[in-house]
Amino acid sequence: MRIAVYQCALGGSSREERLRRLRIALRDPQAAGADLVVCPELFMTGYNVSEDIGRLAEPVDGPFAQSIACLAREHGTAILYGYPEREGPRIYNSAAWICRDGALLANHRKLALPPGFETHSFERGDEATVVTFGHFKLALLVCYDIEFPEVVRGMALQGAHAVIAPTALTSNWSSVATRMVPTRALENGLYVIYANHAGRERDADYLGASCIVGPDGEDLARAGLGEQVVSANLDLTAITRARLRLPYLNDVARLGSRLRSQLPNAKRSLI
Repeated sequence: MRIAVYQCALGGSSREERLRRLRIALRDPQAAGADLVVCPELFMTGYNVSEDIGRLAEPVDGPFAQSIACLAREHGTAILYGYPEREGPRIYNSAAWICRDGALLANHRKLALPPGFETHSFERGDEATVVTFGHFKLALLVCYDIEFPEVVRGMALQGAHAVIAPTALTSNWSSVATRMVPTRALENGLYVIYANHAGRERDADYLGASCIVGPDGEDLARAGLGEQVVSANLDLTAITRARLRLPYLNDVARLGSRLRSQLPNAKRSLI
């Protein structure tokens, strides 16, 4: 499977401009032949637009989703993008996966909301999202979700071969992209696809540094500071090799059982 990441620099751009630039990105050589192109968190609106989220939010099948479906059919590739999802009075920080035929494959609502505007702008999602795409099982998360080792481990134990996480990471949190994300890949023996914004949006300076990390924790592709498309091939045999070499998923069950027997008063949720 080939996956591409569109790291966009679109602070202050309209929806029409975002769709125009995505169309250009889909013609980039790095996106050619990709089975899936991943866009950042809240790609539809931009992230740093807190006071406008309620006005800009759309349902999962809204006008922007229909435009993305047209692009997917036009370019013969699936597209995953972040957007503020409205469901009645509730608004979620969501990521939608549109297949190459324009159909919705999955819609993930962000599980963990970081301190700041998100806590009063969005509802929390309450369901894990793992989908089958070709021969792969892929888990969807959004930004802060991936920063919890328990969440990614749970996805791996459900059989996920890769985790896809649109994000809006600013430059003051570089260790998340450069240390934490590769660690999540290594400790679970799976791929991580991390799609960030670039450039400036109001007072937010985005880090860029979108990446595709292999199950050995090493970068397969990593973007720089500016707008860029990067891509990599995902291979199931690499996951098998990584998990044989470092059998974390097998050993964690044995370790947990041993600790529970030795520490009967320990909180089971922590082990």
